[in-house]
Amino acid sequence: MESKFTISAAREIRERLDEIQFLAVKHRSDNGELFDIIDHLARVGGMFADVKVQELEGYVQTADPQDYILKKLSIAYSLMKRYDEKSEKVL
Repeated sequence: MESKFTISAAREIRERLDEIQFLAVKHRSDNGELFDIIDHLARVGGMFADVKVQELEGYVQTADPQDYILKKLSIAYSLMKRYDEKSEKVL
């Protein structure tokens, strides 16, 4: 099956996600909960991009990307649910 991504596009996606993740960490003190969510989601996307680059290059060297992604996504999901519950109580 032919990939819908090029190596350069996948690397560019990774670079932008790295920058988003860096900025989320940098500005975490502005709104810790939301920037933590952004941080974790950017890491999830970054891992997907890393694995895609590796697949396109013909060898996936990342040991367990699925476990990493599921853990980071679980954290982001829990944080988002907690944020939602808190905001519902305010209304």
